[in-house]
Amino acid sequence: MQHVRTLKRGVLFASLALLTAGFIPGGQTARASSHREAPLISNDPLADNTDLYAFRSPDDTNTITIIANYIPFELPEGGPNYYSFGENIRYEIHIKNNAATKGDDITYRFTFTKTNQDPTTFFNIRLGKENLKTTYKCERSNDNGASWTTVIDNRWVPAPNIGPRSIESIYGLHQSGEAGKSAYRHYMDSAIVSIPNAESIYAGPVDDPFFVDLAGIFDLGGFRAKGKDGLAGFNCHTIALRIPIAMLQKDHKNVNQAANILDPNFVIGVWASASRPQITTLSLTGGAPSYSGDFVQVSRLGMPLTNEAIIPIGMKDKWNATNPSGDSSTAANFVNPELALYVGNGLYSAAIPGLAALKIDTNSLGGGMPGKGFDFRNMKDGLYPLTGNPATNGTAFDASTYGPILLQKGKPRSVDILPIFFTGVPNLAPYQLATGKAANNPLSAGKPFINNFLPTLGDMLRLNMAVPVTARTSADFSSEGLIQAAVLGLTDPRFNASNAMQFIPNMDGFPNGRRLEDDVTTIEMQAVGGLVLNAIGVWTDDYSGTGSPVTPELLGKVTFNAGVTHNDTTFVKYFPFLAEPWRGSDGLQRRAAQAVQSKDPIGMAAPGGFFIGQNYPNPAMNQTTIRFHSSVSGNVAVKMYDISGREISTLIDTRKSAGDYSVNWSASSLPSGTYMAVLYLDGQESSSLKVTVSH
Repeated sequence: MQHVRTLKRGVLFASLALLTAGFIPGGQTARASSHREAPLISNDPLADNTDLYAFRSPDDTNTITIIANYIPFELPEGGPNYYSFGENIRYEIHIKNNAATKGDDITYRFTFTKTNQDPTTFFNIRLGKENLKTTYKCERSNDNGASWTTVIDNRWVPAPNIGPRSIESIYGLHQSGEAGKSAYRHYMDSAIVSIPNAESIYAGPVDDPFFVDLAGIFDLGGFRAKGKDGLAGFNCHTIALRIPIAMLQKDHKNVNQAANILDPNFVIGVWASASRPQITTLSLTGGAPSYSGDFVQVSRLGMPLTNEAIIPIGMKDKWNATNPSGDSSTAANFVNPELALYVGNGLYSAAIPGLAALKIDTNSLGGGMPGKGFDFRNMKDGLYPLTGNPATNGTAFDASTYGPILLQKGKPRSVDILPIFFTGVPNLAPYQLATGKAANNPLSAGKPFINNFLPTLGDMLRLNMAVPVTARTSADFSSEGLIQAAVLGLTDPRFNASNAMQFIPNMDGFPNGRRLEDDVTTIEMQAVGGLVLNAIGVWTDDYSGTGSPVTPELLGKVTFNAGVTHNDTTFVKYFPFLAEPWRGSDGLQRRAAQAVQSKDPIGMAAPGGFFIGQNYPNPAMNQTTIRFHSSVSGNVAVKMYDISGREISTLIDTRKSAGDYSVNWSASSLPSGTYMAVLYLDGQESSSLKVTVSH
């Protein structure tokens, strides 16, 4: 479809696509979503999905929290026209709970309206009035958009966190705090709508909860040992819903009616979108624009990093203009993912040394005999040689069920990457932990650890709502989500004594849903390296077939991280769990603290040349040595924390001159798992290091 321009009586009629450069066939504009990862949506940030989360609420386990974030890279000091939700945009959250139906089973739609309460000032807030004050309407549909019910109307959105005079003083909103809460936090909490026996809703500005080393990764995949969070100090706008499980479950069952903790009837798929009217009319005489035509989807998000890391640049805009039901045409990007060419022994592995530990297996289960095992490099056959083998009967590879989808010749990652992103993973062999499986036979029954299978073949964030919650205060809680659950299920005596179904901590983590704390960049890169296959008994090339399968190659994958392991601030313990948005001065300080120094080629140094180095041995068994460097004098402290943020010990706390130092840490009395070493200079956190303990 061509651009349409009509000049009539001083009015320029133009399609919205003129603002962002194009239409695609079928009348849908070609846009994209997530943090500016596609060409066209970068021109329309108010409609840009940034992230999507879905998890069982830790503060009310009978509910599910869904968080859809929009508007990337909001500068906290970005006035006088601060960021806000856009008018003439439909922000929608889509929920699928029944593979037998077409389209959405539940849809939430949010629309926003802005009112200038004081047109006499350029200030955003003055004397209790806002410029512009934003309100919203939330509607719900249970029939794929055929009819809508109003959930809440004319509810206010918190103003930006501009500063103390705008928020706290009598010259601004005159907000006050309460015990344990800042004035802005109290203000945010008062904006939450809680409908008895139904939804809770928050819509407004928050700290951007995503964490990733954008500068390193986009510099041709420069994964750094200690990356810098490219989103530190930035805000976004969130739509957060807390919904009773019985409202989301297809038969309206409560979670206590689930058959077990992996009940397939409790799986939902979630995706979010933004849509705009097809036609925008711009006045040449300065009047307000008008809008007409059907709403068309301009942004979309399901699984994190799909469009960034898997969909090629030429398809990114089209991807985000389509519904997940049309995703089958892009399956080729999942069965032979481009990133697999750059890891470990990939075709272009020399280009990205930071991925060296993620070696894709070329002779798995070959027992050291070349050419006898399975090869998962791009265009190889993976597990396809198992097609038709009687041992696949009754498994997910059974030719009468999913075998033709999961076992495809020349498409090796149809067995793992494709189901993780497109269907979810069933609780069937071989998708069970190697714990309890017959030696070197991944097709035998193992220990269940996932079932988020919803066979609709489309990119959605899938969550099994029956899986219990891992407490954030638990020593077992890990940002590595289901990967850490697999590690515990394979190595921890509490969980590897049998292949019986039991809750393993972090079974509620990504890719079974997505918690705010989950390090999805690390997890997805580990998956590209084949770690999920290794966990279910398709062992690494350097496993001989006897003895422990915990080999150097397996440890290299398990201990890999993408350089940033946690958000730049602290999440709260209650809905909507997100941190309050940064103020202007706070955002500037945080971004300065994250700046990468020119003398720091591997991205480890903090400002001032004060950084922590890699520990040795790594992983640690009973003791490890942690190195650190300071180019200035000051009081230096090194503290150890567990993955939940609980302080374990202080290794050193004394004044040091500039120089290189080391300190020993004994982990003999601690369980295997992931810990954090944090380095402080004069009381300010300056650098941190993930330390893996494996007894």
